[in-house]
Amino acid sequence: MHPHTILMNANDNVAIVANDGGLPMGAVLSNGVVLRDKVPQGHKVALVNIGANAPVLRYGVAIGYALRDIPAGAWVHERLLQLPGARSLDDLPQCTATVPAPAPLLGYTFEGYKNPDGSVGTRNILGITTTVQCVAGVVEFAVEKIKRELLPDYPRVDDVIGLEHSYGCGVAIDAPGAEIPIRTLRNISMNPNFGGELMVVSLGCEKLPPGKLMPAGSIPLAQLQGPDGALDVVCLQDEAHEGFMSMIDHIVQSARPHLARLNARQRETVPASELAVGVQCGGSDAFSGVTANPAVGFCTDLLVRAGATVMFSETTEVRDGIAQLTARASTPQVAQAMIREMQWYDAYLGRGKVDRSANTTPGNKQGGLSNIVEKAMGSIVKSGTLPITGVLSPGEKLQQKGLIYAATPASDFICGTLQLAAGMNLHVFTTGRGTPYGLAEVPVIKVATRTALAKRWHDLMDINAGTIADGHQSIEDVGWELFHVLLDVASGRKKTWAEHWKLKNALVLFNPAPVT
Repeated sequence: MHPHTILMNANDNVAIVANDGGLPMGAVLSNGVVLRDKVPQGHKVALVNIGANAPVLRYGVAIGYALRDIPAGAWVHERLLQLPGARSLDDLPQCTATVPAPAPLLGYTFEGYKNPDGSVGTRNILGITTTVQCVAGVVEFAVEKIKRELLPDYPRVDDVIGLEHSYGCGVAIDAPGAEIPIRTLRNISMNPNFGGELMVVSLGCEKLPPGKLMPAGSIPLAQLQGPDGALDVVCLQDEAHEGFMSMIDHIVQSARPHLARLNARQRETVPASELAVGVQCGGSDAFSGVTANPAVGFCTDLLVRAGATVMFSETTEVRDGIAQLTARASTPQVAQAMIREMQWYDAYLGRGKVDRSANTTPGNKQGGLSNIVEKAMGSIVKSGTLPITGVLSPGEKLQQKGLIYAATPASDFICGTLQLAAGMNLHVFTTGRGTPYGLAEVPVIKVATRTALAKRWHDLMDINAGTIADGHQSIEDVGWELFHVLLDVASGRKKTWAEHWKLKNALVLFNPAPVT
């Protein structure tokens, strides 16, 4: 076996082992260093002697400090490292990373569904909003009946889904922080893939009634298509309902006009600038920052050059790169907004008596990521290289195009839910350990970091970025491949594997307010 290691920066004193299955003790690296330990794939090996308390460098930054002397050729893992302190949020560089304005990327289009509010959908779905978890079972029953009995008559409608969640009652509905889950659910209901159709099912006694969820003035008039121009609401506690099937029939009949309007729509050619792409990683490993995330970052630059919107997120997974991000801010106001979101999240974690180090999972560590600093360095490259032009707080809706930092927790399910609320119409998800993650509301394109994963999960991964580490493709090659796949998926010419298998994760609303 020819030893293959990957160095991220000329100043690094560790490299990761790329060989499938790792390298045995005694293997000789290209620089002559002999391995003192068996080193698993994706894990770090010391290239030189590293003294106790000296920095361990990867990506050209200190991902930790040696707890004891580490000889050249040793396996460097989390038990040998002291986590660096969090970077102060004071005196950060702002707007200093000036890059020449890239040439616009013109002429790229996709076939999408134009909406009354000016947004564009990549799918044509009837989404039924629920105000409270109590109605979830009833809505699920009704949705299955609609799919079985009505949907065949509306062939242009891709799906019918209930927007189920765990919120709506048993919570401090007016507490500080409660606005986050409420606006999240409100904005998800207006996601571009729902075509401007608003249909709500409520219980009747919940703390989040339809009027609080969708107050007057919060939604475009074009979406108020119920009786008399009011919000279309089915209330299960309505006295007109005699038994369970009465509720079901009411929901099914209410769906008919929404389905008819959705079915009348057709795909139209629109510019690539109408894409709103959320990028995220989950089940990350040491290859995430080497293959998949850099390829996504290259594609991010292509999308922004084409006039599209790209959101990157996951606050704890960018916190250690905050200086890089504020330096890329397009204005001081954008830099300050990013700092504000980091401060808010630091305080949120502090109330729970934890810090950013709580993020890294056992699977991350098995995949070679020693701590959150190393994970963050590989995570932020999804954002590409161009200026960051906007910031969203959790649950807020997109108001501009370009590269946007959408502040979210790093939890896969919560991040995806918040990006849905922001208005994404496509989702890109990178993984090294592997996850069957999917969303019913938007197509999810999954990118594998390693060829071994892409081969083993051949009918779950849409793109194999492991070819970069294998030396068969460049970051640019895979970035362009992803760009074209996005256009094909957006147009309905291609389905993702998650769509093929109908894999979907639940909506998980971020609720920092108390539960009563």
